[in-house]
Amino acid sequence: MARVLVIDDDRETRDILEEQLRRAGHGVRTTSAATEGMRMARERRPDLVLLDAELPDMTPASVRHALQGEMSTRDVPVVAMLAVKPEGSGPTGMADAIAKPFSVRELLTHIECTLRRARPQVDPSRPVAFGVLRVERDSPRVWVAGLEVTLTPLEHRLLVTLHDRRGQVQSRDALLSDVWGISADLTTRTVDTHVKRLRSKLGEAAGYVRTVRGRGYCFAPSPEEGG
Repeated sequence: MARVLVIDDDRETRDILEEQLRRAGHGVRTTSAATEGMRMARERRPDLVLLDAELPDMTPASVRHALQGEMSTRDVPVVAMLAVKPEGSGPTGMADAIAKPFSVRELLTHIECTLRRARPQVDPSRPVAFGVLRVERDSPRVWVAGLEVTLTPLEHRLLVTLHDRRGQVQSRDALLSDVWGISADLTTRTVDTHVKRLRSKLGEAAGYVRTVRGRGYCFAPSPEEGG
């Protein structure tokens, strides 16, 4: 499941896309204006932005540029919906586009391929090895500088999620959704509490888990940057 932000100034198109994407298991937010979409993206980082190539307020290229200008959204892929078949980068100035009209299957396949390219490749059979940190993926076993530390299964899942998305800011809402699962009795303070506990256990590796003020948390892109 991915979090998709749909930007299209046609209400009927937005409603159809939202319905089809939700049926496929994706989380969806929609808006009619690119400027509002940028605000929504900063508020809660989407996994992908799907937008009409002929929006009146911003072009797809300018949307991508705006996303790249924010640390929390710089790696978010953008798919433009074109009225004509794209050739090369096309009139949008972007290579990632899908031509109208398209079927639901074509759209979902395109989105999945785009997400696969954007996400870090993770080998589930290989443990995490990052600086002084080593983490088994199939059990909550963690070592820092050769010494084993004890994590709860949830802390382990939080650590692995942050590591696998290293360099990308994860909002508290996104972590609640992806690590805890959406639950009415959870708040963003739950994330803060668990991150604090996780850092206290990581000791020398605590600096790898960084706070991005007003945004959320991210894992250091490299061990040197987490020192």
